[in-house]
Amino acid sequence: MTEVYVSIGSNVDRERHVRDCLLDLRSAFGPIRCSSVYQTRAVGFEGDDFYNLVVAFDSDDEPLAIARRLKTIEVQHGRHKGEARFAPRTLDLDLLLHGNSILDTPELHLPRDEIDRYAFVLCPLAELAPDLRYPGRDATFAQMWARFPQDTNDLQRIEFEGLACHD
Repeated sequence: MTEVYVSIGSNVDRERHVRDCLLDLRSAFGPIRCSSVYQTRAVGFEGDDFYNLVVAFDSDDEPLAIARRLKTIEVQHGRHKGEARFAPRTLDLDLLLHGNSILDTPELHLPRDEIDRYAFVLCPLAELAPDLRYPGRDATFAQMWARFPQDTNDLQRIEFEGLACHD
């Protein structure tokens, strides 16, 4: 089994989509663990605030199979292929890590480059897996978060009622 990390974001009917997404992920991959949920401003466009979090689960599936299943879940939640990169999202799921895999293919890049670019990805990942090392680097996610420019993030941890993530 390989440990897998996925980021979740939503800014359209966000509480419902996040809650339903967690059920879908559990159904597809089994037990999951979750970070806290963070509220952040939209990046790259004017829009409602996002809810963001990171989940982890173990899987025997190959990275591309997982990424394709994540896209299927997005579509089931009303996401349409060809939407603008920076636009409102019912659900945005990104495969961040698949064990220590390092991939650079037209379909998939691992580890996902947004990990060290956006606070809304790095912070929940560092919370969930503080001692895990970024594949191909010496730094842990907790160390990376400690060095992240804190004046550039607007993360606000929120209470998310009924978030049952730790199976």
